Amino acid sequence: MENQSGTNVLVEPTNPRDMRGKVKLSKAELVNSLVNIVGVHRVIHEPDYLRVYECDGYVARNGLPSAVVFPETTQEVAEIVRLLAKHQVPFLPRGAGTGLSGGATPLNGEVILNFARMNKLISVDLDNLRAVVQPGYINLTLSKEIDKDGFFYAPDPSSQSSSTIGGNVAENSGGAHCLKYGVTTNHVVAATVVLPTGEIAHIGTPFGDAVGYDLMGLFVGAEGTLGIVTEITVRIMKKPEAVKTVQAMYDSIAQASDTVSDIIRAGILPAAIEFMDKLAIQAVEKSSYHVGYPEDIEAILIIEVDGLTAGLEETTDKILDICRRHEVRTVKMATNANERALWWGNRKMAFGAMGQISPDYLVQDGSVPRTRLTEALARIQAMSRDAGLRIANVFHAGDGNLHPLILYDSANPEETERAIQTASKILKVCADLGGTITGEHGVGLEKLEEMRYVFNKTELEAQLALRKVFDPQNLCNAGKLIPLP
Repeated sequence: MENQSGTNVLVEPTNPRDMRGKVKLSKAELVNSLVNIVGVHRVIHEPDYLRVYECDGYVARNGLPSAVVFPETTQEVAEIVRLLAKHQVPFLPRGAGTGLSGGATPLNGEVILNFARMNKLISVDLDNLRAVVQPGYINLTLSKEIDKDGFFYAPDPSSQSSSTIGGNVAENSGGAHCLKYGVTTNHVVAATVVLPTGEIAHIGTPFGDAVGYDLMGLFVGAEGTLGIVTEITVRIMKKPEAVKTVQAMYDSIAQASDTVSDIIRAGILPAAIEFMDKLAIQAVEKSSYHVGYPEDIEAILIIEVDGLTAGLEETTDKILDICRRHEVRTVKMATNANERALWWGNRKMAFGAMGQISPDYLVQDGSVPRTRLTEALARIQAMSRDAGLRIANVFHAGDGNLHPLILYDSANPEETERAIQTASKILKVCADLGGTITGEHGVGLEKLEEMRYVFNKTELEAQLALRKVFDPQNLCNAGKLIPLP
């Protein structure tokens, strides 16, 4: 039955006999049991095929999963999880595998629940600004689906053309326009989840404020450690009446980063302020999204404002004036939709374009207060020199969400280790400057020890205790997010 009373959670109980005697399964017995639930064509268990699933977008590889299973319904997910919990088999959910912190990387021979087949748009309610999707539904596909009616889905990570909304929920993904519109947690209002016991829970509420504890807020950003989301109700928005996009080029990083703080200080809230430095620009200019930026430019800002047509011109003029006060080399507005799309395509290709100038790169993700951007970037430049590694900077400047891209060659183990150590040092700088160790990529495997930069022993133990309430057997994406004492 549906939750009609507005309470925050409704649990559909499992048969308690399901959780009696936990008997270890052989690999063959495990595979056969999964096949009995979903069919032979929706289970992968051969080692050669499992290699595709040994990691996500993070550099670490720790071994193969025991199997990969492709459910199609919430009931199938629940049945799979009940089986695995009964026999103490670890498991984890996986979307498109675009995560950058190792959240979908198997550590203990887990069974991976792959949501490629749970990729449907279940319903759209334009009158009430809601949509319901399955976890494997691609982020950008939702905006494309409702664009013709004048609506959009606001969270827009750079991977939005391939990342899933279920994965976005796990990592609390942001994107270029999170400065004005917020990150995933601001747009997810309710969900159906399968708990690590196999019970089905309905959390949040599609309309109004949830009664009781904010379990929806707890699950967004939990990286799949508290349960598995199988249906997601999201908030959709009416497209703004007008949009104006500004491109500003600078001869120094400090001039560009100082501009960001002054725009916000002036009482202007752009939809986005994006930053790329010289090394990032050089990489992207080698891609198919070639804009024609000067080779000697040190930094660019892409600043976008949207809203009602009335007054938007005045706001844009104020932004142009602030850019000029910071000795911008050139600043201009996009003259048409194609030019705007080219600028944004160039920016969103930045991570992938690093392959044009380096055999490997490590994407870091931390946040600092906007007023400390200039200092943070100067310290990152110093670390680049000390480590002998090039670092490109591409990030959401409006909310201080840094994405240093550390370039290295994985064929050189010593260089790889330097890259990993430098990444950790960057996160320490973010924490020391009053920020934190992730803005949108999550903790996963990558930042486990760095959690100690922002939480003390008591705070970490409290989070582990909370996790144990939902997952008493420590089976659901174990070894991620919270470091053990």
